[in-house]
Amino acid sequence: MNPLQELAKYGQAPWLDFIRRSLISSGELKRHVEQDGLRGVTSNPAIFEKAMTGSPDYKARLDELQSRGNLTVAAIYEELAVPDIQDAADVLRPVYDSSNAHDGYISLECSPYNARNTQATLDEARRLFKWVNRPNVMIKVPATGEGIVAIEQLISEGININVTLLFALDAYERVANAYIKGIGKLTANGGDPSKVASVASFFISRIDALIDKKLAGNPAAEALFGKVAIANARITYARFKQIFSTPQWQALADKGAQRQRLLWASTGTKSPKLSDVLYVEELIGAETVHTLP
Repeated sequence: MNPLQELAKYGQAPWLDFIRRSLISSGELKRHVEQDGLRGVTSNPAIFEKAMTGSPDYKARLDELQSRGNLTVAAIYEELAVPDIQDAADVLRPVYDSSNAHDGYISLECSPYNARNTQATLDEARRLFKWVNRPNVMIKVPATGEGIVAIEQLISEGININVTLLFALDAYERVANAYIKGIGKLTANGGDPSKVASVASFFISRIDALIDKKLAGNPAAEALFGKVAIANARITYARFKQIFSTPQWQALADKGAQRQRLLWASTGTKSPKLSDVLYVEELIGAETVHTLP
């Protein structure tokens, strides 16, 4: 069996951390979904930058948009990115439908320039969610203090959120609690929590990339190469299970609410000393998502 498909036995969903127009138009994304067990896709401005500058897929549309002369760089970016998000969402829609809104999502990120502005994040997330106009889109919001306030509000409005840039346990706890509060508000207002999904994107490789430099040169310490990030993730996963086992959460689950799954992000190893699938193999767990480059 395809090893990606085997992840389903353990309750983990593989998502692709990559997007490009030709991936969709060539049918390759559909093949990954139908044959490889792919359950979702994530994007970010850096991924789109590589796609837009590294392929001819966007040239004709880019030339057209630039010829208008009245669009900002950000506006041109969105005009190029949103159609890809919509098309990917359509490819993933069968997964979304068959999983009862649990999987089959594509993520689109709010501008990082709004990361410290709650109202700007709210406005942009609402605008992008409405523009994409697909039930299986997630809007990415960073886990800054201002972002967490926005996340609670957006969840209460029924907007799917991919919370990004999580590195530490305490930050994760704040995000999970914001999600639960948002779901509580949604249900109190008569909303259907079963149609709202969220993931908490917890970053892996960047932890080891920083710490392994500090361990270098000490033979005893070097035994910890590639281990700290995994330990950090496992501690957070244990906390995830605790948070979503409380009576408070169970009351919401009884109304159809979905757990906010942990999503392992930045899972390509940065060191040639480590296996390129180290973080994939070490972080297989029920009710998690794993983004793969």
